[in-house]
Amino acid sequence: MSRTAPGFNHLSHWGAFHGTARGDELVITPARDDPQPSPLIQNWSTATRHAARVRHPAVRRGWLENGPGPSDRRGSEEFVRLPWAEVLDIAAREIGRVYATTGPQSVFGGSYGWASAGRFHHAQSQVHRFLNTLGGYVRSVNSYSAGAAAVILPRVIGPYEEIYLDSIRIDDVARHTDVVVSFGGMAIKNQAVCGGGVDRHLIGLGLADAARRGAEFHLVSALRDDLPEVLGAEWHPIRPGTDVALMLALAHALVAEGRHDRAFLERYTTGFDRFENYLLGRTDGQPKTSRWASGICGIAAGEIDALAGRLCAGRVLIAVSQSIQRAEHGEQPVWMAIVLAAMLGQIGLPGGGFCYGIGSMADSGRDRVAMRLPTLGQFANPVRTFIPVARISDMLLNPGGSVDYDGQKLTYPDIRLVYWAGGNPFHHHQDIGQLKRAFGRPETIIVHESAWTASAKHADIVLPATMSVERDDIGASRANPSLIAMRQLIAPVAEARDDYDIFADLAARLGKSDAFTEGRSSREWLRHIYEEARRAQPDALPDFDTFWERGDAAIPVEPFDGGLVGSFRRDPAANPLPTPSGRIEIFSGTIAGFGYDDCPGHPSWMPPQDGAGSDRQADYPIQLISNQPATRLHSQLDFGAYSIAGKHGGREPIRLSPDDAAARDIRNGDVVRVFNERGSFLAAAVISDAVRPGVAQIATGAWFDQSPDHDGEVFCVHGNPNAVTRDAGTSRLAQGCTGQLTLVRIERFEGRVPPVTAHRPPREIVR
Repeated sequence: MSRTAPGFNHLSHWGAFHGTARGDELVITPARDDPQPSPLIQNWSTATRHAARVRHPAVRRGWLENGPGPSDRRGSEEFVRLPWAEVLDIAAREIGRVYATTGPQSVFGGSYGWASAGRFHHAQSQVHRFLNTLGGYVRSVNSYSAGAAAVILPRVIGPYEEIYLDSIRIDDVARHTDVVVSFGGMAIKNQAVCGGGVDRHLIGLGLADAARRGAEFHLVSALRDDLPEVLGAEWHPIRPGTDVALMLALAHALVAEGRHDRAFLERYTTGFDRFENYLLGRTDGQPKTSRWASGICGIAAGEIDALAGRLCAGRVLIAVSQSIQRAEHGEQPVWMAIVLAAMLGQIGLPGGGFCYGIGSMADSGRDRVAMRLPTLGQFANPVRTFIPVARISDMLLNPGGSVDYDGQKLTYPDIRLVYWAGGNPFHHHQDIGQLKRAFGRPETIIVHESAWTASAKHADIVLPATMSVERDDIGASRANPSLIAMRQLIAPVAEARDDYDIFADLAARLGKSDAFTEGRSSREWLRHIYEEARRAQPDALPDFDTFWERGDAAIPVEPFDGGLVGSFRRDPAANPLPTPSGRIEIFSGTIAGFGYDDCPGHPSWMPPQDGAGSDRQADYPIQLISNQPATRLHSQLDFGAYSIAGKHGGREPIRLSPDDAAARDIRNGDVVRVFNERGSFLAAAVISDAVRPGVAQIATGAWFDQSPDHDGEVFCVHGNPNAVTRDAGTSRLAQGCTGQLTLVRIERFEGRVPPVTAHRPPREIVR
């Protein structure tokens, strides 16, 4: 088949590119029509043959010799390399044993969906399809990125996906918006990435167009570079986690000066009167004034008043990033931003009102495709048991325990087998010390991995999986107006195999071959899922062979008519919102009825336990922000060329202000120890005036690398912030991830600096 294509022949979550194998490396060229290609694609250049790759099937020695069971040796023990046939026999016997003895409710199907941009070789779909053919599995819901928003948005305005994708268009911002108040920012690094990828990155261009037209940008963040410099934003360096206090003060100013839109509130919302009583201090004796908020958020009262004055300066957009809801009470800033926008009366207008997540990923603010994308069916899961995704440690450690979630009382199952394909929980999850203890509880952990991540090193059976550049696939996403023929660019390393082929062989051993494969090979599945999608759009797409030879196919997009909120604004009676009242719920009787003290019936300021102003700050005075990285996607390809180039002496950089560095006698490049009662990590200091004093920032995604000299305590020498983050839900409503913020101490590291070994494979025994 042809290896040429118009500008690209592969798609990743961070963009389309052309790749040519030259020896063990790939020469990577961005898609020629991409105006702002992501540099992350260069991580592919050296990744496929890196020493970190899992090259052979392997079984943890203790599990192989002693059999299934809980173990505290996971993560520190050597592996035994075995032939594929023998390992598949072992894995199939163990899977069959668990299903036969304790049933599918004792199996957790772990995957986070980011392993491949391809529509067929999508690890999450593959593992869920396989486990469903066996009788089902315990699943997780929501995401680490948007756990709080995914629950609060449907309760007060509408479904998460529709609000995220259909509340605003970047073109409307470029044409209509006069003032953008961005809580948490719209960092360029985040605009590079989205699930499935895009062949053209456009968000940054739209924002720049708005600035050239004269739009005014205000950045509310502890990090000055959370908005592109070209926008000329006014920076309001807030204390992290205090956005709600600032929003309340802005709302108070609107009410005090009679500048809120009462007509809009009366027609389109419910419950403002109850919220107003709280805002003005009638219910708790504390008016939410700028002076009150200033003491909490660290922004001068005069600056808050001036910002409030800009909220009526034409078409105003209140924007919140995904980052600000990844913290204690993360539901509140999302809800309060909706209320603030409602008070301005502009929700549903082009370029105005409220938007969640614009700039958080490359597909936000863009038109959606108008067809069903090629998809591998997963079958129905008969097991009803689930957990919020960020509660995995709790589940494993507390079988039979319970947790509140969105008005329900969930009971944790007794998990005996964890099957993970496509994801690295030792990146995503908080408090690695607790996660390590949790990973010691199951009887067996099976992992498909392309590299020796910490998750693979904590498994019992590790099956080497191909990378997306080592196989053929179809690339597509919900906001990309083309399908991409993702051609294999390089041969699989050593004994790595596609997830599909691994599952097919296991299914055959378990008597489920026909159910899982339906008699199709990978290539036959590609043709099948493409033609299934084509049947719905026969005039829009060519046949599969033409598509594959050409390399891509244009697909139609839906014309934007204002989306859910735009239709609601035009006629709220004919197009009510899918909320109990049919309106925007400023007060939610449903949420109030749950009786959660950490998520009351309207947006409220609740001081954090592990943040600015808490009792812990006396002992741990620095507020750590652990945000998304600029040099990789999550922890993927941390060993890639671009990711490695961003490290300092092999360690992840941590930024802190000149004042905080001077107070600790820290200089640029110093190795520092960051710690609290949960653990510690080492990082390389970078002194920057783009960071608010009292705050430090480090990216997530450096692979966890436990120091062997500190057995019994969590001590990552590479710079993984989850060594210190707190594993607690946002609230009892959403139980979302709170890993964005925590309190720490920072000191210059003295003594011999331990080497970084994160990308080295574990010791293997060959039999």
